[in-house]
Amino acid sequence: MGVFAVTRWPGLMPQNFSAAYALAFCAGVYFPGKLAWCLPLSTLFITDVLINWHYQTQLVNVYMLPNYAVYAALIWLGQRFTRRASWLALLGGGIWGALIFYFVTNTASWLLDPSYAKTLTGWIQALTTGVPGWPHTWEFFRNTLMSGGLFTGLFVGAMKLTEAPEEQEAADLADQPEAEPSAPDPQEVKS
Repeated sequence: MGVFAVTRWPGLMPQNFSAAYALAFCAGVYFPGKLAWCLPLSTLFITDVLINWHYQTQLVNVYMLPNYAVYAALIWLGQRFTRRASWLALLGGGIWGALIFYFVTNTASWLLDPSYAKTLTGWIQALTTGVPGWPHTWEFFRNTLMSGGLFTGLFVGAMKLTEAPEEQEAADLADQPEAEPSAPDPQEVKS
């Protein structure tokens, strides 16, 4: 979580190139119970507050709500998978998560930002070019997809690689014949 938090610092990665979508999805797949919710959401919240402090803006604002709703949805989506799912299936889930994040958060921007006309054309602008003077939202989309796929692939790959030796060790133990019970030691049988 510490490494993830550092990667969110402004300027370390391209805009919207983030492990956040993959982290939320993979937390749902791999973390047990409440940990799947508490650890990623609290890390995201703390880093968001620090980023807002860095930019000298309101520490907590209404624009954060759609992000956290989607992060929660990604955790929920991850919980629909099992850790035994194939690498490709989990990669697909992570990419779906990145797509959902992009569409929901840009639709929320269209609804909340007065710069966008509240028309179909305004919504398409929010999904493609964005507000003039800012980077195009299609660039964010590209970075969201690339980072969602990359980091999900890396997280899942790391988990699959570490699970393989553990599963082999368990299989080896299961294949060993059970030892025959030995006769009690006559010295120990005294009553």
